[in-house]
Amino acid sequence: MTQVKPGDTVRIHYTGTLSDGATFDSSEGRDPLEFVVGSGQIIAGLDSAIPGMAVGEKKVVDVPADQAYGQPDPNARQSVPRTEIPADIPLDLGTQLQVQTPQGQVMPVTVVDVSETEVTLDANHPLAGRDLTFAIELVEIA
Repeated sequence: MTQVKPGDTVRIHYTGTLSDGATFDSSEGRDPLEFVVGSGQIIAGLDSAIPGMAVGEKKVVDVPADQAYGQPDPNARQSVPRTEIPADIPLDLGTQLQVQTPQGQVMPVTVVDVSETEVTLDANHPLAGRDLTFAIELVEIA
């Protein structure tokens, strides 16, 4: 039976859960996720679990934060004067916004604190610092 090796293009179905069992992402109801094994297209801890699997095989993979989205970087949080944010932009806690860096790159941020004078935005990935668990099934080796 053919087994996955680095460089293979594969398709997997997956369900990602947090330590409390809450699902944060799943391919259920969608096409399987396709990627090249070992290319860095997916998080390292999941990528490294795929080699050696055969089509139809299922497994559960625990991925520590350092092999997923890393630890939160305190430098990725920034407070900006509330007056610099247009009045029509919602500032509810947890709201995802996009900001443009001085270099012109668009970066997703999350509103994490709002006061009368400042809004604190966090550019860390929402799953930074979290250990993740994936239930995966190898659907195809292309």
